[in-house]
Amino acid sequence: MDLLRSLPLGLYLEQPITWLHRLDPRLKLAWLMTFLAAPLLANSFWRVLLVVLLIAVTVFAMIPLRVWRQQMGWLLVLSLMVFALTTVIPDGLKTRQQARLPVDELAFAQQPSTLPPTPQPRPWYNPFGIGKPATSPPAGTVLNDSLPQPTSYRYILFKRGSITVTQRSVDLAIRYSTLLFTLLYSTNLFLLVTAPEEITAAIEDWMSPLRRFNLPITEVALTLTLSLRFIPLVLEEVQNLVRSVSTRAINWRKLGWRRALQVWLTVAERLLNNLLLRAEQIASAMKVRGFTSPNEHQVQWHQFQLRWGDWLAIVSLVGLWSARLVWGWEL
Repeated sequence: MDLLRSLPLGLYLEQPITWLHRLDPRLKLAWLMTFLAAPLLANSFWRVLLVVLLIAVTVFAMIPLRVWRQQMGWLLVLSLMVFALTTVIPDGLKTRQQARLPVDELAFAQQPSTLPPTPQPRPWYNPFGIGKPATSPPAGTVLNDSLPQPTSYRYILFKRGSITVTQRSVDLAIRYSTLLFTLLYSTNLFLLVTAPEEITAAIEDWMSPLRRFNLPITEVALTLTLSLRFIPLVLEEVQNLVRSVSTRAINWRKLGWRRALQVWLTVAERLLNNLLLRAEQIASAMKVRGFTSPNEHQVQWHQFQLRWGDWLAIVSLVGLWSARLVWGWEL
């Protein structure tokens, strides 16, 4: 199962058991929805705060470095690249398009090509315009081109050649990079510390009020559980087929693209047959054990019990949303 262990995302950490593992899965699902919904219409400070909170939770949960180093490392690099790229690109997302021709073309064509200069009134001390009077700038005119600014605010933060960094580009960079990190890493951290059975049990518990509308909630939870359990089988079959092809030492250059395509189509067909065989084996195992329907043979995947750590997580969640609704809106 080397392929499963080498995947950087979507793994479940069985050992060591951290305090995140012991939390109620319903609360962890609520925290996940918080990290997914809190960045919406939030200011830059709250977006950065959510990223710092995710990193702090990972560090204080005592998750081994070998586990989250690849997961968080590549994601941080990707987020920093998005931040740097968005900072230097133009910030004009909504540009105004100007027409090639004037709107009132006929009226514009009737105007003379050059307008006569505006006559200047002669001063009282030179009524006949003898000589060239010295002109003085009007009162209140500042001779220097750079006008003094009343505040220290600058829209253009940095400009060097064709690279321009503005206030809006920095705000967009913070928005995109933090949103990318928060969405991906919060989901990955949830899968890292929550077993598949706990995930389905939490989803079934949160969706239990929908039973009043005769919705098959138990069937949905069972299908989700089977799909989560089926993913490792798919990866195992892919790994076995890749190893079988690599051990035959095929010279792909001599085969050409047509024969190489035929080989990979044969491998894909074999993969599909193996997956269908595994699915049939799972169905036969459930049938032998007397499983007829989820309502008649319901399996209790997880026993919910709130502890003192869960109540502390509930208080923290309420406090976070209270602060978000008061101070976290985008101006």
